[in-house]
Amino acid sequence: MTATIINIGTLIVSSPDICGNRPRIAGTGVSVGRIATLWKSGMGAEEIARDIQLNLAQVFAALTYYHANRAEIENILDRDDANYERLMELHYAQQ
Repeated sequence: MTATIINIGTLIVSSPDICGNRPRIAGTGVSVGRIATLWKSGMGAEEIARDIQLNLAQVFAALTYYHANRAEIENILDRDDANYERLMELHYAQQ
């Protein structure tokens, strides 16, 4: 039986038309930031894979990318949080 070899460098991609150019798991719309957020909340890799319907290689690739590029991902998450807060303020100000 021949094993399929996967270049792990192909598991994380970015493109402007999906996830706003944020790093994501190839072939999905799942961002590295989403995986990192779940992991930081206490979920294990197996639980993340099961809940989001990914394989462990995809989850570990996202976590590896996060740890290798922590400042980049944390900046993205901080910007997303700030945008969320701004939109919530606008929403409640209009009511």
